[in-house]
Amino acid sequence: MTTTTPLQDLPLAVGQQAASASSATSAAADSVGGLRHALVEVAARLGAALMLSLFAYAAMAEWRTQPSRITLLLLVVAACFTVGLSLFTRVPMKRDWRPFAFICSMGGTYYFLAVRLSPGVQLVPEAVGAALQLLGTFWQLYAKASLRRSFGILPANRGVVSRGAYRFVRHPMYLGYFIIDIGFLLVNFGLQNLLVYGCQFALQVGRIVREEQLLSADEGYRNYKARVRYRVIPGIF
Repeated sequence: MTTTTPLQDLPLAVGQQAASASSATSAAADSVGGLRHALVEVAARLGAALMLSLFAYAAMAEWRTQPSRITLLLLVVAACFTVGLSLFTRVPMKRDWRPFAFICSMGGTYYFLAVRLSPGVQLVPEAVGAALQLLGTFWQLYAKASLRRSFGILPANRGVVSRGAYRFVRHPMYLGYFIIDIGFLLVNFGLQNLLVYGCQFALQVGRIVREEQLLSADEGYRNYKARVRYRVIPGIF
């Protein structure tokens, strides 16, 4: 026995079939897009691990020739915290893949690959630079502990966090990076390192601006901005 669709219901049936086909096409596109993003995520994390390993090997080889250079050893530790921990973060709800954000994020994270590892001019004693690096590292760890797994390299919405270090400034991890970099630069000063860190600071500012533009779409983050006035350095920025 066969059934027929009444003539008056034919447009509705055709529309339902079209909607069903469109939904299937959209689901397939989302599946392909999800797979592509997953592959990019895996490739990015493997690339980060490789670059970190190469840098750590070169820096440790340099440090073994002069074990008194504590700032060089601490630079490796800081890089491992910054990049290594990001390899285990959760995938964010929304991420900024635009070229400017990508360049600022990659340059601001992997700048250490361009740092001159051989000794430079000591503007302050090694112990002073090392103390600054330790201070920055502990502050960075406190900030990351406040975030738990809600951190990464590219600007992204991983949820609004206002606890711990985030009660004082909106981007406390960048404050930790800044203190670490200043500690190393003052002990290993030179034209190359000055240019590298100058570019690093500029890239971090761009990174913060893009991150805040993304997060400001979230009402919770807008309320957080109203409570915590400064981005990185209280009273300045």
